[in-house]
Amino acid sequence: MTEDVQKHSVHTLVFRSLKRTHDMFVSDHAKSIAVDEDSHRLKMAVKLKADYSAVRHMPVLKEGKDRAAQYPGNMQGQQSITQSADPEYLITGTHAYPSGPGVALTADTKLHRNPSEAGVHSMALALPPSQARQDASRTAASVGDIHQHAGSAERSQAPSRALSLLEGGGTRNSAIMRRMTTMPKPQWHPPWKLFRVISGHLGWVRSIAVEPGNEWFVTGSADRTIKIWDLSSGKLKLSLTGHISTVRGVAVSTRSPYLFSCGEDKQVKCWDLEYNKVIRHYHGHLSAVYDLDLHPTLDVLMTCSRDATARVWDIRTKANVHTLTGHTNTVATVRCQAAEPQVITGSHDSTIRLWDLIAGKTRATLTNHKKSVRTLVLHPRLYTFASGSADNIKQWMCPDGKFIQNLSGHNAIINTLAVNADGVLVSGADNGTIHMWDWRTGYNFQRIHAAVQPGSLDSESGIFASVFDNSGGRLITAEADKTIKVYKVDDTATEETHPINWKPDILKRKRF
Repeated sequence: MTEDVQKHSVHTLVFRSLKRTHDMFVSDHAKSIAVDEDSHRLKMAVKLKADYSAVRHMPVLKEGKDRAAQYPGNMQGQQSITQSADPEYLITGTHAYPSGPGVALTADTKLHRNPSEAGVHSMALALPPSQARQDASRTAASVGDIHQHAGSAERSQAPSRALSLLEGGGTRNSAIMRRMTTMPKPQWHPPWKLFRVISGHLGWVRSIAVEPGNEWFVTGSADRTIKIWDLSSGKLKLSLTGHISTVRGVAVSTRSPYLFSCGEDKQVKCWDLEYNKVIRHYHGHLSAVYDLDLHPTLDVLMTCSRDATARVWDIRTKANVHTLTGHTNTVATVRCQAAEPQVITGSHDSTIRLWDLIAGKTRATLTNHKKSVRTLVLHPRLYTFASGSADNIKQWMCPDGKFIQNLSGHNAIINTLAVNADGVLVSGADNGTIHMWDWRTGYNFQRIHAAVQPGSLDSESGIFASVFDNSGGRLITAEADKTIKVYKVDDTATEETHPINWKPDILKRKRF
């Protein structure tokens, strides 16, 4: 005998199911889920690699720690540290309180009054300087000395002057801060004019370097040859063949009779200029080598490549001392100097990296550029450098890469930068334009667009490389119309014939 199953509506069945589910999970309701250690560790490792892989290996600079400990962020902490460290600043006997427990006030003590603010201020200024203040003045003097040796007299006075005003009082401090925001007037530079056009290459001229004796210069081209030219006459002295693709970089050693070249054939060659033959090859790059530079005081060669690495080579032994990894795209330019940072690279990943040459690791990563960084240049006297990109030319302070200012207005893909000792910065672009800048103020005092070689297309107007000779009076450019152009200063120009058309614009100096 079968029992009749009581039939319910769907509505009733759903609500019964909900009630059973509620009764089943009501005890765990609103409780947090237990954290699984392994999964949490894995999640954090993935996040570190995905978001912070570019800066995880950066070393923490010791001087940064010391500076943070020596100069705390707020002024109150600084005052308390100064007062606790310097017993000379403790003013005693000025308050109407007994000198110890159980000691009654005497008639002399009762006469004491709390000093006025002016009295305390004059007393603090009359006291001998504390160690912190001596350290600050000594640092300011050394910075001033650097600027003075660099030939910038106005800047060298600024730190010590500002320091004396800081010691004098707060009202004058605000005045000096307001005064420092004004932009300095640019120095007058004579205009440059085209002096000579040299033909001879059968392809784009991609690289250029001047010999230390200032007698000849060398160019590398897309016709796979390296040519050596006389600087004074512009005549061809020698052609070197050996590369099987475009020669992208050349450099002449100041320490030995060697010429170094690199190209899109992945080869880095060392030429002995006494025999005009290749004596060494440096093997290791996995793709085209785009630039190279020589260390000024060590027998070390730096190269950078499309394989997103820069490599450090021992010139004599051909050993690959370091492979500088960290960029995520083509490393387009590398520069070397004797002071820290000894190696600076610019990449198509729009970053600039400052490297610790001893450790072979990144010292700092500068991410201000929005587009590929194709060129870098070091100032020959000041402790600064500039970088060129399609968005801007930016100036930086060594050794930590502190941003100085933007040089805006050259709205093109900037392939090359060059600077001489007089503070003339030259930027050359893909569209064949050359802009001349005053290094200190960023004032653009001249723009040049030279005509292409007869028989060339207008689209072949492009500047690939530029360099000043060692006197700073000649500018040599390597161009896409297969020519080398030499510019010189216009000797007939004066400040009256070519005045500075300058208007102070404080908003021009962006913060990044």
